[in-house]
Amino acid sequence: MSLQFSEEQFQEAWRELDDPQLNRGWELFTETMGIKVYRLSDEDTGLYKYKVFGVLNGCPPQLCADVYMDLEYRKKWDSYVKELYEKECNGIVAIYWEVKYPFPLSNRDYVYVRARRDLHMGRGRRVWVVLAKSVMVAQYPEKNGVLRVSDYNQSIAMESDGADGTRVFMTYFDNPGGMIPTWLINWAAKTGVPAFLTDMQKACENYPEYCRKNRT
Repeated sequence: MSLQFSEEQFQEAWRELDDPQLNRGWELFTETMGIKVYRLSDEDTGLYKYKVFGVLNGCPPQLCADVYMDLEYRKKWDSYVKELYEKECNGIVAIYWEVKYPFPLSNRDYVYVRARRDLHMGRGRRVWVVLAKSVMVAQYPEKNGVLRVSDYNQSIAMESDGADGTRVFMTYFDNPGGMIPTWLINWAAKTGVPAFLTDMQKACENYPEYCRKNRT
């Protein structure tokens, strides 16, 4: 699946762990529980791109990467998932993901590909990178009453914080479409990202027990 992404994209994803690129208009949007969220206005859409920096305490990076990649497990801990599964489409493995939106907004769905790379950087340093982007495949037609998000990309890089946790850098953008009020988009970004990382931290803690129960 890494053929969907260039080597340079994998390298770019981890470099900001060492050297955050926050010039050219990036602004600090919110900071909570050690998580900093920056945003940059996208001229084409009027929406924002986001960069997230933080630490997940008590969660080793390989465990974080395993949890992030496990779609079946995400259905258990992510309350916003309505549907989530993957299948082969035209020689690639594409993921379908329907996200619950609050009433009266319509749910959104995504069709995307992703790739994980475990990078050995030398001197014992390891970085786990996951890239994702939206694709169009005929096997996942649009549904009535659900808006398709056709412009989505995300990258996440994870490494040890030197103790028992994970340093995380994430960048993402999506265009949810429809007539969503600006205040709601801002609220979702400001509260949703830290909440997601908190939920993921708890999911990491529970993952060994989940694996024990479901894979014996």
